[in-house]
Amino acid sequence: MVAHRPFSILQPYAETGPIFICQSDCSAPSATEIPQVLEASPEYLIKAYTSNQRIKYGTGAIVPKENFTSKLSALLARSDLAFVDIRSAKNNCWLTRVTHQT
Repeated sequence: MVAHRPFSILQPYAETGPIFICQSDCSAPSATEIPQVLEASPEYLIKAYTSNQRIKYGTGAIVPKENFTSKLSALLARSDLAFVDIRSAKNNCWLTRVTHQT
């Protein structure tokens, strides 16, 4: 079994989770593409974090796929947030991270 912790700083919310591998050949998405894993569910859990990798309370929400882009844009427009993690709404598994584009 292989696991991943998408945080460089150990803290109570730096969860470690499994790595899912494609069954057949697949390529990593570019920096501007939506990963395939985000096309499978009707909703996702979004959590925003500060630059010190701490959850910004009040930013967590289960968001329907059709509202996904607008919710991400609103969170990433905030100067007090550094990135947004996207998780499974049903199992809380970490799926991917969205950061400010520089």
